[in-house]
Amino acid sequence: MRSELTKNTIVLIVIRVIVVTLLLGSFYIFRIGYDRLYSPAVFSLFIISLYLLTISYAFLLRWIKDDFQFKVFVYTQIVIDVFAETLLIYITGGIGSIFSFMFPLSILSAGILLNRSACYIVATLSSILYGILLDLQYYRIIISKVSLFSEKDFFYNIFAHFIAFYLVAFLSGHLSDKLHRATQGLKEKDTVLSDLKAFSRYIIESMPSGVFTTDLNRRIVTFNSSAQEITKLTREEVIGKTPEDIFTFLRDSKDIPDRMEGEIQRNDEFFPVGMRLSTLKDGSGNPIGVIGVFQDLTELKAMEAEVKRKEKWAFIGELSASIAHELRNPLASLKGSIEMLSEKKVSEEYADRLMKIALSEMDRLNGIITDFLLYARPQALNKKQFDIHLSLRDVITLLQGSETNSKNVTISAKLDGSLFITGDSKQMQQVFWNLGINALDAVSDGGKVDIYTVKKYNKIEIVFKDTGMGISSGDVDKIFYPFYTTKEKGTGLGLSIAQKITEEHGGKIEVESRGAGTGTIFRVILPVT
Repeated sequence: MRSELTKNTIVLIVIRVIVVTLLLGSFYIFRIGYDRLYSPAVFSLFIISLYLLTISYAFLLRWIKDDFQFKVFVYTQIVIDVFAETLLIYITGGIGSIFSFMFPLSILSAGILLNRSACYIVATLSSILYGILLDLQYYRIIISKVSLFSEKDFFYNIFAHFIAFYLVAFLSGHLSDKLHRATQGLKEKDTVLSDLKAFSRYIIESMPSGVFTTDLNRRIVTFNSSAQEITKLTREEVIGKTPEDIFTFLRDSKDIPDRMEGEIQRNDEFFPVGMRLSTLKDGSGNPIGVIGVFQDLTELKAMEAEVKRKEKWAFIGELSASIAHELRNPLASLKGSIEMLSEKKVSEEYADRLMKIALSEMDRLNGIITDFLLYARPQALNKKQFDIHLSLRDVITLLQGSETNSKNVTISAKLDGSLFITGDSKQMQQVFWNLGINALDAVSDGGKVDIYTVKKYNKIEIVFKDTGMGISSGDVDKIFYPFYTTKEKGTGLGLSIAQKITEEHGGKIEVESRGAGTGTIFRVILPVT
């Protein structure tokens, strides 16, 4: 408030000097109304006095300390100006003076520098002094070099000036109030904006993540403290550079990536960084640059490795327990059959039956071991281009002739033409076979299994859709666990093997089932290479 009032006061002093120099100086130069001067010497002395007053105002301005003193100082200047204007009008002809327009300037100054009340005070003072001056002139109490005016001329002149003074006071006061309110509102908004900027800056500086912003030319303009700590680079070292200069892994990305990871060098060592980039926009939604948020992933990667190590050992323990459980049942049957045969107390017919049981359990053991080895032992992929529709047709033929299809299940296939992908055709056939058998086992007599493919962008979906009982929400997350099964027969490795082979081909298997009784959809999603 004080600094603004000081500036306005200085402006008033400067304007006063300009007015005195231009208007009064030109009055001398062009000698317009010069013959009306009461005394040229007095007029010269008047001009000198105004200059001296202005100089004294400039010196006194240094000694003003508080707002109240400023207001008194401004009031004093304006009141002195009004008296000076009255004196100017007197020595330049009174009612015939061309300088009566100076009063509204003082009224406007009061409105700009002070307030509405000051406008009316100055207008009233101007009216009183101007009216007194013309009254003294009319009654010839003061001497003036003017021709005679009628009584109506004096009355109308006074009345017109009074109306003009108060009209100017009303308008300038109204505008002054609006100006002060607008100024105050702007100050409050500026304060709020400054606080918000400071608050935002504090937040960004306090964030544990590194944050940087760029301009439209992708030149870094901000680099917070965490960013400096992570990269071991100072703000001065990165300002003006592009993000690609600091984070070299961004050079491989043409567009702004949503989320990516890479490595950067720090103290001759490379460490992992996770980064998210987004477009920086202004209040109108127009892009003004890019904002990047990144973190040092060294500790996170170490924690992930530790978690994976623990999960690996936990999985091994769980797998060992599952293998032991799966092997115990056929071994128990084998033991019982062999013990009874060794006693030779059973009939020949019953001995043949026990022998068949023993052989069946041996085959079961061999199947468990074979499936486990297929799951546990990675096999080299013999990748080459093959027709996936042809492989599916072969699998469907085998499914239609399998014992599992004795329930009269309808297998519907939509495999038009050829669809080539690159991969191991034999292993992918194993995936299709396992999913097909799983679908046939899920449906009841008279059920239906649909098999078809869908090509989306750079991926292919092989869909197995059945009308079976579906999978409960509690079992969906478990169906790919080794040895997990809800069937009376089976090792529980079929889906695990299918998932493993699919992942080795860079794909994944998705399951969709809304619960028991709604059927199930398995999608094998493979990349097109």
